[in-house]
Amino acid sequence: MDKQAERSEASVYRAVTRSIQVTVEPSFVEDESSPGEGRYFWAYTVEIVNLGLEAVKLRSRFWRITDGRGRVEEVRGIGVVGKEPLLKPGESFEYTSGCPLSTPSGIMVGTYQMQTEKGEMFSVEIPAFSLDMPDATRVLH
Repeated sequence: MDKQAERSEASVYRAVTRSIQVTVEPSFVEDESSPGEGRYFWAYTVEIVNLGLEAVKLRSRFWRITDGRGRVEEVRGIGVVGKEPLLKPGESFEYTSGCPLSTPSGIMVGTYQMQTEKGEMFSVEIPAFSLDMPDATRVLH
């Protein structure tokens, strides 16, 4: 495996809850960061795949963001990127968002609230993923 393939696979995080697979791939955005001013910015791409047998709708999200100093911020909201995607069996939804930090590393973890067609609500795990500058040692805090 070449170095680029190793690097990209190493930065992919995946979890499956109740047949809903969530994959996250974070990346440091140098153009949006100013380390001298204490601003570090990451983009993260999330793919949500319905591996189950029933359609589900993503209703809300919850994030716990911890910076390198241990400060925690919690974010809750309706849907993702302004949408509440409906995923039929075998369908997927992908989006990219971002996270600014005042430290050169951090960690994000969270949940999505999903709803079945019958109205049942359930939580889906968003795997913990590390936000580290390129060439830094990855550590899940």
